[in-house]
Amino acid sequence: MKTIKTTSALASALIFALVLTGCANMSGQDKRTAIGAGTGAVAGAVLTGGSTVGTVVGAGVGGYIGNQMK
Repeated sequence: MKTIKTTSALASALIFALVLTGCANMSGQDKRTAIGAGTGAVAGAVLTGGSTVGTVVGAGVGGYIGNQMK
């Protein structure tokens, strides 16, 4: 079961990376926000064992941190 969760997290990260390649005209702050949200979502899912709440909270926290970075 752990292998499936790890594979799912890696697949999510890969899809996120592919989506970001289409965001060439985004501002730097928008890119950091999106990267933070994606990274936070993956981290939240991994840390909580795939919990939906963990994923959503991770995305929110990561997006906020990414938005605040300079």
